[in-house]
Amino acid sequence: MKTTQQILREAKAAASALAVLPTEIKNAALLKMADALEARTDEILSANEQDVLRAKNTLSEVMIDRLRLDERRIAAMAQGIRDVATLSDPVGKVLEETTLPNGLLVTKKRVPIGVIGIIYESRPNVTSDAGALCFKSGNVCVLRGGKEAFSSSLSIVAILREALKSSGLNENFINIVEDSSRESATALMHGVGFIDALIPRGGAGLIRACVENAKVPCIQTGTGICHVFVDESAQTERALSIIENAKTSRPSVCNAEEVCLVHEKIAREFLPLLHERLCTARKEKNLPPVELRCDKTAYEILSGVPHVTKAEEKDFDTEFLDYILAVKVVKDVEEGILHIRSHSTGHSDCIVAEDETVCERFALCVDSAAVYINASTRFTDGGEFGKGCEIGISTQKLHARGPMGLEELCSYKYIVKGRGQVRV
Repeated sequence: MKTTQQILREAKAAASALAVLPTEIKNAALLKMADALEARTDEILSANEQDVLRAKNTLSEVMIDRLRLDERRIAAMAQGIRDVATLSDPVGKVLEETTLPNGLLVTKKRVPIGVIGIIYESRPNVTSDAGALCFKSGNVCVLRGGKEAFSSSLSIVAILREALKSSGLNENFINIVEDSSRESATALMHGVGFIDALIPRGGAGLIRACVENAKVPCIQTGTGICHVFVDESAQTERALSIIENAKTSRPSVCNAEEVCLVHEKIAREFLPLLHERLCTARKEKNLPPVELRCDKTAYEILSGVPHVTKAEEKDFDTEFLDYILAVKVVKDVEEGILHIRSHSTGHSDCIVAEDETVCERFALCVDSAAVYINASTRFTDGGEFGKGCEIGISTQKLHARGPMGLEELCSYKYIVKGRGQVRV
């Protein structure tokens, strides 16, 4: 087993060659990676089964769903890599070009960041997404997956590295830390001189640990306390459909809704319908009902019906990642905006309304990476945004914000061409 330091040294040594690799060679290798994943599906599923078995006593069923792979999900991983291959190569793209009065030609050109470390938790598809995006954008990656998906991630990376090797390329363009201890995560956080950017992708604890302890530049990807505000002008069926999708289509992901805010003028009519859609109807279909954790006003409206409890203040600051939804009644859009400003993590927030003035006010005042008007928050995703896949959802404002794809994995440099000019 290679040590983390050895992996970091090999990654750094490989970076200069990948930075100048022609687009057609990168695309051909990506297609080989995709084909290899599908051809060795059984091998990946076998490794994933080991992870799932280990997790059964420690993770909830919803979180195990994040971990579990099947043929369809592996096919989606492979398609994500193929999608990346079809995207325009950002490396070398001219962003600006200016001729100065002294005759100097100044060209601003997009370049890879270098070596990118990614620390993530229990979603094995992140392994292939990160590997493909970093490779296409000219960056060497050093992946450090969580112990929950350790066997799956090792299997996936082994296949990607073999595809690189069979393409005549350096397999160290894609790397994975073979040690799942805290020390290996610390090695990436402290990898000055080896890691050019660190991207944590996971829960609040992981992200906080990286932001607080990293000695290398860290791009903060966010936990998702995502809100849906239902205005008095909202179409009822549209609002119910959006909330059901945002909460239940995959509750364990960061773009799932965690808080529902309802305008007080429609609360008495709307909340019973919400309970019917998320609780009663789902139970009748043998689907997990959603637990509604209601503030005082909402609880008074829904008290006495199943799956309704009183909310605690912390429920409005919790990423449940489960079939739980915090519900609050607000006076109007302004109170809704104030609540979101106080409690949102800046990931994705939504308004359902027909009043265009209210929608414009919400979009202007809610400072999140993605603001939705009459659409589910579940669309905050690199694939859905046309980026092929994503390295994470950035909730910070410097360098990158929202789904991070190929362009967000690049920096830029200035190339200045002269004819002997000297500064006076």
